Parts: sequence; C-alpha cells; structure tokens
Amino acid sequence: MEEAHNLKTWEGYLDWKNRPALCGRHGGMLAASFVLVVEVLENLAYLANASNLVLYLSKFMHFSPSGSANIVTNFMGTAFLLALLGGFLADAFFTTYHIYLISAVIEFMGLLVLTVQARSSSLKPLPCVSASTSISCEQVDGSKAVMLFTGLYLVALGVGGIKGSLPSHGAEQFDENTQQGRKQRSAFFNYYVFCLSFGALIAVTFAVWIEDNKGWQWGFGISTATILLSIPVFLLGSPTYRNKVPSGSPITTILKVLIAAVYNTCKPQTPNNAVMGVDTSSSYTTETSEVEDSYIREEALNQTPTESLEFLDRAVMNKSINPTLRCTVKDVEEVKVVIKILPIFMSTIMLNCCLAQLSTFSVQQASTMNTKLGSLKVPPASLPVFPVIFIMILAPIYNHIISPFARKVTKSEMGITHLQRIGTGLVLSIVAMALAALVEMKRKGVATSAGLTDSAKPLPITFLWIALQYLFLGSADLFTLAGMMEFFFTEAPLSMRSLATSLSWASLAMGYYLSSVLVSIVNAVTGAYRHTSWLFGSNLNHYHLERFYWLMCILSGINFLHYLFWSCRYRYKSTSPRDEQKLQQIAQVNR
Repeated sequence: MEEAHNLKTWEGYLDWKNRPALCGRHGGMLAASFVLVVEVLENLAYLANASNLVLYLSKFMHFSPSGSANIVTNFMGTAFLLALLGGFLADAFFTTYHIYLISAVIEFMGLLVLTVQARSSSLKPLPCVSASTSISCEQVDGSKAVMLFTGLYLVALGVGGIKGSLPSHGAEQFDENTQQGRKQRSAFFNYYVFCLSFGALIAVTFAVWIEDNKGWQWGFGISTATILLSIPVFLLGSPTYRNKVPSGSPITTILKVLIAAVYNTCKPQTPNNAVMGVDTSSSYTTETSEVEDSYIREEALNQTPTESLEFLDRAVMNKSINPTLRCTVKDVEEVKVVIKILPIFMSTIMLNCCLAQLSTFSVQQASTMNTKLGSLKVPPASLPVFPVIFIMILAPIYNHIISPFARKVTKSEMGITHLQRIGTGLVLSIVAMALAALVEMKRKGVATSAGLTDSAKPLPITFLWIALQYLFLGSADLFTLAGMMEFFFTEAPLSMRSLATSLSWASLAMGYYLSSVLVSIVNAVTGAYRHTSWLFGSNLNHYHLERFYWLMCILSGINFLHYLFWSCRYRYKSTSPRDEQKLQQIAQVNR
C-alpha cells in the first residue's frame, strides 16, 4: 500500500474501481493487448453474420433479393453510424470501459434472439411450396418479423457502442507526453486494424462455411458465444486499464461556442464591453475579479487563440453579459479543431464508397468467372479473404519496416504523417477503380469472344483478375482507416476523442449509403437518354460496369484534389511563432 501511495497518478484517469490510475501500474501495451484480443472476437461475432446475412434473409426469411440487400445495407450502415452515439456517451457520461461492457451485453442479447429464431421453425415463415409452374414463398411478417428486426437492431446498437468505444479505450492506455508512448499508440492503431482483419478472416471462412453447411442456428450460435467470451477476456484486463474521466457533453461545448460567437457578433459594443488582447475577436473583458484574472492568465499561457476561424474567438468576449454563454479560450480552440477535421472526414467518404463495391459488383463479377484454384472451388462471397490477408501481412510490415524507415528519412517522430497515410489510401483507391474498369473491359471482351454474353456458363477467365482491385482497396483501407483513427484521436480535444474516433466508422457508413445513391443516380440519368441504364437487368454482361468504375475513378480523383486542398492547409496541434507571439501579448496584458 505504501508503494502504491508513492507512485505518481495519471491526471484525469481512474482505474476500474474509480481510484486514481497509477503511473507504471495502469496503461501501457499490456493493457492495450487485451483490447486487441477483444477486437478479434468482436469483429468475428459481427461479420460472421453480416457478411452472409443477405442469404439468410432471402433463403429462410423469404425477402426478395433487393429487399434483402436493402435490409443488410441499412443494418450495417446503422451499426456504423451508431458508433457516434457510443463515442458521445463515452466522452460525456460514461467511460469507454463501461460503454464496451454495456454494448457487448446488448449485442449478446440481439444475437441470442436471432439464434433462438434460427433454431425454431415455428419462429420462421413456412418453407416455400413448389408448384408445377412456380415456387410460392411466404415472407416473414407479424411477430416473427418483429423478432427478426429486434435482434438485428440490438446487434447494430451493440456493435455501434463497441466501435465507438473500443479503439479509444485502447489508445487511451498510452502516455502521449512521451515519444515512446506516442510510438506505441501508433503501433496500436496498426495492430488494431490487423486484429480487425484477423476476426474478419475467421468470419468469412470458418463461420460462413458453418452457416452454409451446418445451419444458421450454428452460425448465430458461434457469434453469440464469441461476443459472450469477449466480456470475460475484456474484464481480465481491468486491473491494468486506465480510464479517462468523462468531462461532460462535447456537443454542449460546440453549441455553446457557436451560439456565443453569433451572440457576441450581433451584440453592439458598449464601454463596458471593453476588450483587451491582440484584437477584438479574441479578447477578454476588463471587468474580471482577481481570481478570474488568474484563471485567464493560466488559460492564455496554456492555450493560445489560433489565427484560423477567428470568428469563433468572439465567443470569449463579453462574459459578464450572459453567463450562460460563458466560454473559455480552451472551449473555442476545441471547437476550432473539430471544425478543421470535418473536411478531412468528408474527404474519406468517397474511399469507403469504393470499398462498398467489394461486397456488391465485384462479387457478382467473380461469380461469372472461373473460381477454381486447382481442384478447389472458391465461393465468390469469400473473395474478401484477399484484402483481409493482404492487410494482415502489410500491417506488421508497415509498423516494423516502413514506419521506422520513414522516421529515419524524414528525421521526424511520425515519419509518415496521419494526413499522408490517408492521402496514400485515397490514391490507392483511384488506382483500384481504374484497375477495376480495365479488368471489367477484359472480362466482357472474353465473354464476347467466347460467345458467352447471354450464357450463364462461367467465362474462361480466372477470378484472380478481380483480386487485383481487392488488393489495392485492401491496402487503401489499411492506410486510411488506421490513419483516420489515429488522426482523429490525436487531433481531437481530450474531451471529444471517442466521438472523433467514431467518425472513422461514420465515414464507412456514409460510403455505403453513397454507393447506393450513386447507383440510383447513374441508372436514372443513363436510362433517361439511352433507354437502358448502365446497371440494369439480370445479366452482368449487358451492364456498362466499366463505365461506372471509370466514373468512380474520376470522382475519386476529384475527391483527392478536394482532400489536398484541406490537408495542405491543415496545421497539426502546435504553437506556431505567430501564435506564440499572440500568447505572450495576451499574457502580458492580463498581468
């Protein structure tokens, strides 16, 4: 006890028993290792069903192919968007530790509901009836449909909470005030993506095989058991974790600063509103108490008003007029950071729109090709195994070879910056879409020359051509997802880190939604002047999929230019010479 008393504590962090977290005892790579193991189990539980769910809905719940696809898209999009809710709650009211446990229990309950329904024939619609000319199927409805969607969206809620809390929980274990701690945190994000992929690998191979050959009750049962197992594994690390103390709603701070800036802009200046500082947009009232003056001096010395978004600096003016809108320089700077990272976030949505093609058109392309590897026939739905394996190979190579080499060449701590990593991923997505278009042109050329345009027979061309775009998009996913998560976590204010990290998952959800919107727009526009849309019909050989891929390539190129515009102007959190000068002026005036 005396030894623990003498240890320094982590300011702003508690252990699992709500005692001050101790330096040397809480946090570090050991604590983060439990998070990495849990991520393997969590992603396995989620993707074991999500990757093959469309088959369950169409074959056993008797939804139409388009209806099944829409349900799966909505389910996955909702799960990733709910990561924002998980991140918000972790920042505002609970710790990431508690949000994970609550979310895992919710996901377990949802999977248990789905397992019970898959196991009991009385909870599913009647089997299809074959007639002489057609097959009659009764679509799931009533209480059975309620049970299905209750289970699905309990899973979505649980997945969202986990995605919004688990990456931040792992990243919080490292001391960002030391170079070693920052390097370890960067390595954590690389291995987080590795573990994410490892769980996906097991899901799209072993779990999918179980569902197809042993029954969906076993598939859902594996997911249920896996997420349940993740809870005691996570709890085993409890004595090693340090948990950030929630600091209130970040949304409240953002709204308060925006409203205060508008309020003080519209409020006429009066003699009592005399301001001081460098300029009127970032000044303080002269009528403050000695305690307030001391506080302002401390604020000025620790957080300087930056030169960007100076309109928001008006939020710290006229504090005596409306105490409800009282803002500190720290509040304003936090909101500035959030606003500045939003264009970067928006630039990543197009990449995730490209990634959405891996589970849609790319699979359909492969289904028309020769999918044999020797005597082994590979199911088209298992194609994601290529980018998953490639990510698992590339992640350690990046962490142990590429990153250290970049540090030596650039003589900087990061080596390759977060924004450079994201930009690399965006470039790879452009190359991937160009390759996809060329491969589709080759595939259609083979179909035409072989006279199989209207035939359902496999084309005499190997599906490994499709694997090329998978490899490039898999590389893009590694660079961008790991880069995004680390960028949002490190750049966001301490009080908003979980919410900011959740933007990575929100970008993925919006990419899926954007893909559906683009397909609808392309079909509507091309159908208006050609009578036949690019992406319409049941025969992929009659599609103009190569044109759609070229369009995606062009849009990705334009998006990359948009990204360059914002990333070149982005300044990482630091104090520039001009900001330092402003800091000294503010501090001098407030003395």
